[in-house]
Amino acid sequence: KMGKSQQSLTEHPSMFGDRIFSLQDLAKEIEKHRITNKRIVHCHGVFDLLHPGRIRHFAEARSLGDILIVTLTKDQHVNKGPGRPAFTEQLRAESIAALKNVDYVAINDTPTAVEAILLLKPDIYVKGADYEEKSGDITKGIFAEEAAVKKVGGKIHFTHDITFSSTTILNSHFGVYPEKARSFLQSFKSQCPSDSIIEKLKEMKDLKVLLIGDTIVDE
Repeated sequence: KMGKSQQSLTEHPSMFGDRIFSLQDLAKEIEKHRITNKRIVHCHGVFDLLHPGRIRHFAEARSLGDILIVTLTKDQHVNKGPGRPAFTEQLRAESIAALKNVDYVAINDTPTAVEAILLLKPDIYVKGADYEEKSGDITKGIFAEEAAVKKVGGKIHFTHDITFSSTTILNSHFGVYPEKARSFLQSFKSQCPSDSIIEKLKEMKDLKVLLIGDTIVDE
């Protein structure tokens, strides 16, 4: 039998049907607000855990306009490590739709937020403070998002309230790795910053490499 945690959104239409849309339907819904000069604000992310930092992020975003949209990364595009996302896209959407500051939620079909931005055309696109220093974004996705926001005539706002890392919280408290592995990875992280690892990988780009190991950290 299918457990409650795996049930789809369509089984709970009375709970969240007025807030959760497909991207295409949401774009049509937003147009109704746009013609009445409502200011549209857009947040995007995985949002695997609704910790206090996320809630304050949404609250600040909502204060910037009249309508707050939150789009979520689809499960298949979440690249956060083993066992992620901890919660399915349906449950993440339901949790965010339950917040009073959020007006609409949609699950993004593509790996990046660019397509959602171009479709929804927000007046303000909101990111956390950790993205303000763009060079620190390893994926460089913030550059493409910024270009998309400018293309639709919007602007980016960075929130500066308390921040937490969902990945750090999950890895520290939910036992993704056994204790010995966690201890090793913490030690490795302190000795080998991500920038140095990336540079080493770049040096190997012309080599044929066979990688053998137990922990696969890219899936």
